[in-house]
Amino acid sequence: MQKRLFFVPAAVIIFILYFTIFGDRGLLRINHLHRDRDEMQKHLTDLKSENDKLKREIAALQSDRRYLESIARRDFGLVRSNEVIYQFPPQARAAVAEGAEKKVEQKTATPAATPR
Repeated sequence: MQKRLFFVPAAVIIFILYFTIFGDRGLLRINHLHRDRDEMQKHLTDLKSENDKLKREIAALQSDRRYLESIARRDFGLVRSNEVIYQFPPQARAAVAEGAEKKVEQKTATPAATPR
């Protein structure tokens, strides 16, 4: 009889704990919802910063002629009538970069000490 009195409250406590942790409004669900909220807040701040950036770009496109010119040069390859464009193949660029690195390495290398 005493064992039965012990199992009934224990079963009730286990039942309550189960729904407190794993239920629809349990601790795990609340933790998951907090993580989702934090992700949404981060996404919202990213979208707001992107929106501000786009607004600044729109304002620049409407008012800044130099910005329009830089976009025309960069994206469309437009040039003025008195300009000359030099284009180098990618291999030549790599060779020039390697040559510059070798010169820097030679300048930074310390000469051997000479005895007197």
